Amino acid sequence: MDVREILAQATEAPHVRRVFGEPIERDGVVVVPAATVRGGAGGGSGSEKDARQGGGGGFGLVARPAGVYVIKGGDAQWRPALDLNRVILGGQIFGVVALLVLRSLLRRR
Repeated sequence: MDVREILAQATEAPHVRRVFGEPIERDGVVVVPAATVRGGAGGGSGSEKDARQGGGGGFGLVARPAGVYVIKGGDAQWRPALDLNRVILGGQIFGVVALLVLRSLLRRR
């Protein structure tokens, strides 16, 4: 696979199907899942005359759930997804900072 093929795949990869999932319909309620998709690509080339000089390339995608659109009775509502890992990390950082502040206050006394 050469660099042009890799870059062609990379431009097609962040398609709307990766951002919005297939709608799910139950009991008159339609749920459309949505995600945040980020990607990047890179490539290189080499000399055709010297086999020791090569090239390559690649690309990657990261997708995270963003939330869902809930459509009921002609009314659409956005419901964001909860990233529990971020909530836990934020709580841990807050706890460490609170302990450091408490320690410095107790040392002053």
